[in-house]
Amino acid sequence: MATHFHKKPNLYTTHVQLKVSDLKRSVEYYTTIIGFRVLKQTEEIAYLTVDGVSSLISLIEVKDAISPQGFTGLYHFALLLPTRTDLGNIVQHFIQHNIRLGAADHDVSEALYLNDPDGNGIEIYIDRPEQQWTWNRDGLVHMTTEQLNFQSILAEADGKWDGLPTDTVMGHIHLSVSDLEKTEEFYTQVLDYEVVCRYGGQALFVSTGNYHHHIGLNTWQSNGRPALPDDAAGLKSYTVVLKDETYADSVKNKLQSAGYLVEQQTEELLYSSNPLFSTVDPNGIRIFFTIEGN
Repeated sequence: MATHFHKKPNLYTTHVQLKVSDLKRSVEYYTTIIGFRVLKQTEEIAYLTVDGVSSLISLIEVKDAISPQGFTGLYHFALLLPTRTDLGNIVQHFIQHNIRLGAADHDVSEALYLNDPDGNGIEIYIDRPEQQWTWNRDGLVHMTTEQLNFQSILAEADGKWDGLPTDTVMGHIHLSVSDLEKTEEFYTQVLDYEVVCRYGGQALFVSTGNYHHHIGLNTWQSNGRPALPDDAAGLKSYTVVLKDETYADSVKNKLQSAGYLVEQQTEELLYSSNPLFSTVDPNGIRIFFTIEGN
């Protein structure tokens, strides 16, 4: 796993907040099936970890939450495993638990897809070595969707499944958006992402540092749809790491100049991550910004 894509100065996602309808059920799912451990838990929120120090996911209970379908928000969050052996081990684990999976070979990566009990999308993947990625003259990376070779992946498993590896990271986040053009403008002109792949006129992928994507954006199920309401399950927020305070001030100024509300954070909202400020993107999706990270 190439670790530099998820370190400063790249704009990588470090934490995702999810709203769930039944915290006990979701904690059971994310620990037993996905392989997280609980870092901290109250009656309404659980912080999930792989390393015992920081939290990649927090689950927030919303009583009687409605379905997230039909709104903007999360398409999936993506957990990046360190090795192909780790991917083989989690495939074996899913088979043992009779978990229904989607899967794809994207050329740059090999990926599994599933949904949590509230319909929140999850991708679990490994990257192929970056030297094997294909970039064209326009600076776009080749990504495709082909059948995944499960036999080859299972052949590399060693049967040592003991939950998610401690160096698992949040590889990327993929968002369902309402207006692709306006969203592209926000992420590339207000924030400093670059478009690295386009799927027709309905999806694009952006990154920094020549990663295949730190954020995916699509309108497949959300074109013209409203923002996710507070009483729905789904994405509450995600957190992006900025390289330093000077750059954070620059991001804040660009947001304000473009007419986006910037809210200062006066209290710690995310366990082991202290956000400086937040904003809301054109799709009603909240983004926290922090300088705490690698």
